[in-house]
Amino acid sequence: MKLINRLEEILNEKIVVKGNLSKGSVSLDGKIETESGKFYFLKSGEPGRVFFCEENGIREIAAANVVKTPTIVATEEDFILMEFISREEPDSQFFDKLGCSLAKLHKKRSKSFGFYEDNFIGGTPQMNIAKGGMAKNWTEFYFEKRILFQFKLAESKGLAAKKLRDNISRLESVIGPILDSVKESPSLLHGDLWSGNYLCNNSMLPVLIDPAVYYGHREADLAMTRLFGGFPPEFYQAYNEEFPLEQGWQERENIYRLYHVLNHLNLFGTGYLYEAETLINYYICRQ
Repeated sequence: MKLINRLEEILNEKIVVKGNLSKGSVSLDGKIETESGKFYFLKSGEPGRVFFCEENGIREIAAANVVKTPTIVATEEDFILMEFISREEPDSQFFDKLGCSLAKLHKKRSKSFGFYEDNFIGGTPQMNIAKGGMAKNWTEFYFEKRILFQFKLAESKGLAAKKLRDNISRLESVIGPILDSVKESPSLLHGDLWSGNYLCNNSMLPVLIDPAVYYGHREADLAMTRLFGGFPPEFYQAYNEEFPLEQGWQERENIYRLYHVLNHLNLFGTGYLYEAETLINYYICRQ
């Protein structure tokens, strides 16, 4: 059954606006409208686990009941259909609300690091399950499931030069003292929080989309927000008023940026290699 026919069966009415048909009409993405004037947002693609993982991440965030997420209508192997939320221009209070909401989300805790399933960050697999389940040690989890996994993926693609390989090995020997000083319990993280992964809805409220959720150190979420220039100052002020960061977070920020830069290396190529090496050198050159 064609995708459009399956969607009409699910919605029990005809679709009159069909979003953006990709070349060859293999996938159908974006805003769709039904005969009765209802709007939905559709993402589709090759069959796999990615859309189920996205649904599970959205539901995990929604369960915290502190920040809005899109309502899921239906998910199958090759699509996810959800509530359509228009992207509005934020008002002067929006980033205060976003910062406070993220801080409250981070107050949702777990006893272990990771998530109940492996999922995805962008198009890259994200490992969350250690042998025997979720992990108890943050430093080991972060190095093995985040840094080392991304490096090995880059190496398999021919993107990792010998210098990066050597520096990753050196980083392993110094990462413990960098991260072990923070004793906080694992927080629920969005996992991929940059400016493209939140919306301001028509009520001027923040909406989180496209998560790569797991339970980890909350500084990792904040570091991602600064990767492309940072959010407005009022976001960070509101966050710290609600849930102050531990001392020394500035010294740990680059180690959390590294995961996302390595992911960009894998997604977009060697243009990110120098930045990855620079972030590692921030730590190993001081030893």
